[in-house]
Formats: sequence, structure tokens, C-alpha cells
Amino acid sequence: MAIQLIKHTAMLLSERDLCLGVVFLLLLSCGFSSGGESDINCLKSIKASLEDPLDMLTSSWDFSNITEGSICSFLGVECWHPNENKVLNINLSDLGLKGQFPRGTANCTSLTGLDLSSNKLSGSIPADISRIIPYSTLLALSYNNFSGTIPASISNCTYLNVLKLDHNQLSGQIPGEIGQLSRLKTFSVANNLLHGPVPDFVVASVTADSYANNPGLCGGPLKSCRSSVEKSLNCSSPPL
Repeated sequence: MAIQLIKHTAMLLSERDLCLGVVFLLLLSCGFSSGGESDINCLKSIKASLEDPLDMLTSSWDFSNITEGSICSFLGVECWHPNENKVLNINLSDLGLKGQFPRGTANCTSLTGLDLSSNKLSGSIPADISRIIPYSTLLALSYNNFSGTIPASISNCTYLNVLKLDHNQLSGQIPGEIGQLSRLKTFSVANNLLHGPVPDFVVASVTADSYANNPGLCGGPLKSCRSSVEKSLNCSSPPL
């Protein structure tokens, strides 16, 4: 009797373990599937949101016959693994693209690098940029026509090693919080319309070249902000 009970219990346990294993595999496969679909939707959204006068994306980003890993051969797309539709980096520099910052990038949930430099993009940098590229180590928007202020939320992109915003039409002050990015190695906002004090960086060694051609900036490797204020006051004071 005891032996039969043990056998019966063992059978029940093995059946339960088998069921649990099947459920786990189903969840795992669904996770990978949805992850791949999310990244495919990410690229579809980017393509749809940008003007492509040179047909650079049109000729390469073909979604008509998607298979596992097929997006990894798209122009400017690097995947975590060549046989998996999971985007690691997107480099669309110097493709003549027009439009605004592609918010659909947020669907590439494992993205670690975004380079949109040397295009003809305009509009503002999204205020919720840290939600769109939370794990990015590189953000390059140089040589475009981005305008407006640099969003303070960019300081929440805590993995950033490289932040290039130079040669745009950005205005206002540089958020001081950017100085707290502890992994930052390269930073440039040269050739914009920025003013006010520059951040105090905890790690990055930022030279005056990184701020070049923003006459209103001061502090750090530039002229002191106090002398800038005094000069401004002297220029605005009426002669005696």
C-alpha cells in the first residue's frame, strides 16, 4: 500500500513538474516573441516618422518578409545576436533624413546606442528622452537643426558614456543635472545658442572646445560667470 502511494505521488509530482515546465517554456517563448515584435514595431515607427528623400531606409528596411534576425541586416541596425530581432544599436547618421526625433525608438526596449547625427532633423529633443532611451550609452544628435532647450530628464539617462548635441539650434541653459552623469566620458554642445553657467561634471573632463561658439556660456573651462555678469552690467550702464 505504501509503495503504491509513493508511486502515485511521484506520478503526480512528475506530471505537475511537466506542466510547470511547459508553462515556463510558453512564457519564455512569448517573451521573446513579444520582444522581437516590439523591436520590429520600433523600426517601423522610425521609418514611418522620418522623411527619407535619398531612399536610404526605403531600400533597406523591408518589412514584407520578416523572419527571426532579418532586421539585423537593415542599414544602421545592430542586434544583440544576429539571429534574434533584438536591437542593440541604431546608427542612421548622414542619411539625409528629415523630420523630428523618432519617438517610436522607445519600442526598442534594449537599445544601447542611438546616432542620428548629420541629418536634417528638427524640432525639440523630447522632454521624456530618458523614457525613450533609458539604457542608451550613446546619444548623438550633432549636425542637425534641433531647437528648444536641452531637457533636464536627459540626466536620468544614467548609462550615457557619450552625449553629442553640437551644431544645432539649442537654446536656454544646460541643465546642471547633466554634470551628475557618472559614466559620461564625451560631451559636446558646441555651436548652439546656449547661455548661462556650464555644469560641474563629477567625472567627465570637458574642455572649452565642447562649448565653443555659445557666447553666452560661462564657468568651468570658460570665463567666469561673475566676470560675464559684470561685463554685461558695464555694457548696459548709461554713461555718467
